[in-house]
Amino acid sequence: MNGCIDLRGVRCTLAGRTVLDIDRLVVEEGERVGIVGHNGAGKSTLLRVLSGFTRPTAGQVSVLGLRLDTPLPPARLRALRCEAGQVLQGLHLVPRLSALENVLIGCLGRVTGWRSWVRRYPAHECERACAALATVGMLDKASMRTDGLSGGERQKIAIARLLVQAPRLILADEPTAALDPAAAQEICRVLGTAAGEATRVSVVHNTALLPLLADRVIGLRQGRIVFDLAQSQVDEAQLAALYRSGPADEACERSDDPLASLPRSPDEIESRRWRRHACTHTAAPAGHSPWH
Repeated sequence: MNGCIDLRGVRCTLAGRTVLDIDRLVVEEGERVGIVGHNGAGKSTLLRVLSGFTRPTAGQVSVLGLRLDTPLPPARLRALRCEAGQVLQGLHLVPRLSALENVLIGCLGRVTGWRSWVRRYPAHECERACAALATVGMLDKASMRTDGLSGGERQKIAIARLLVQAPRLILADEPTAALDPAAAQEICRVLGTAAGEATRVSVVHNTALLPLLADRVIGLRQGRIVFDLAQSQVDEAQLAALYRSGPADEACERSDDPLASLPRSPDEIESRRWRRHACTHTAAPAGHSPWH
């Protein structure tokens, strides 16, 4: 299989419904790809497949030279976690830790054993974390707990953590969600600096940000690729057609999260939050414990 990302005949089915159906998708090293589409189009499912957290029902998936459609040995899965960084909507910072300690989580693919549990990081990793904070303009907030920072500031901390991790592939799920337009543009620019030469695949909610996030745009509808074009070739008419809903799309307006169809009692809502928190913490760089 070729490319940084190579999908062939990939199908994902949840509760009898096909949420992803991709015949072929190749992303080369260093490409910046934006994924667009309405809720339930399969965008988040695609990212979960690429990160190894969802195994496809059928088809072949290769990411950074590793086959993800079959079980990976722990050592190879750890290697993938080091090489593939994620920026998720929830950010998944540890609220009671300082900004600096959250950024240092990015080095846990390299720092293992007792050092990771007691948070005793080598001096060179601390220097690297401080440099990352300086890059995103947050060095003066290094000692502050992240639960005392604004939404935009927490986004910058998550990106600084990514800088420390230095992955070859970045998977970003709506990295500017819930930010005002000015803050969203700033975060896009910071993410671009952090990404460097890394391959980047971003789910983009605000299509006005596509020029800042992507050189190539893939439109998904009902889990299928509707168009795959250079960003400069995507116009308003194509985007309007992609987001236009009709009777055939009503089922796809739901989230592609399999938990979305569960009961919504207060206890169930809290249970869903806990499960998502526990699952997404496993997406942190290898060696990180959510209880640090």
